[in-house]
Amino acid sequence: MSYLWQEFNIKTFPAETLVFRDGIFCDDLSMYENVEYKPEKNLISLKKTPKLPVHIIYIGEIAGNIDVNIDINAENSRVFMTFKTFNKKPAFLNIFIKNAGKKSFFDGKIINKNYSTFKSRQIGHHFNENTGIFIKNKIAAYNNSKSVLEGYAKIEKNCPNCESDISFTVMADKNAMVEIKPMQYINSVPKTALHSASIYKPTKNQIQYLKMSGLSNMEIDNILEKAFLEQE
Repeated sequence: MSYLWQEFNIKTFPAETLVFRDGIFCDDLSMYENVEYKPEKNLISLKKTPKLPVHIIYIGEIAGNIDVNIDINAENSRVFMTFKTFNKKPAFLNIFIKNAGKKSFFDGKIINKNYSTFKSRQIGHHFNENTGIFIKNKIAAYNNSKSVLEGYAKIEKNCPNCESDISFTVMADKNAMVEIKPMQYINSVPKTALHSASIYKPTKNQIQYLKMSGLSNMEIDNILEKAFLEQE
């Protein structure tokens, strides 16, 4: 599996892993024991508390409809998700997270390069107290692309002290169209319930410094994009 990490620069750690490349599940690259995967529903289900965290990894090119369903029913579980993808054709990404495991947390990081149309709908649904769902999105939107980004946080009744945070940051070409829709449905007092959306633009000082280093405009654009996408 090491060549994937070298090629796509994904930080890894001891975990049960499920790997998807170009939208296709790679059983030979995955190592999981306490996770159930149902390909007909693209459902990842965690019913038993694993000794190690769970790491869901999507890499490569995506296109068409991609549905990712994650059900967390085990207590004291940590589930991580890393998306490091690009789309040259229209892609429609739907991610549904149901967290019913008390004191269980989901941490997702989505990085996508959009050369066409990219629509993403993310729903973080809390069904138990003391649950956490955190999703950080970074999108590079290129010339004439269209990005529609929706984030929904839902906290049910009798589920106090939940933590919810869905964020979107976009680095957009001047001819790109970007639409961001954050929404919250909160029926219990949360510990935190955050949403954020921003457009990233490099400063004049950053650009001037790179120009003084003798770099071309294309090299400057590549450096700024890499820094934006890879910065924690």
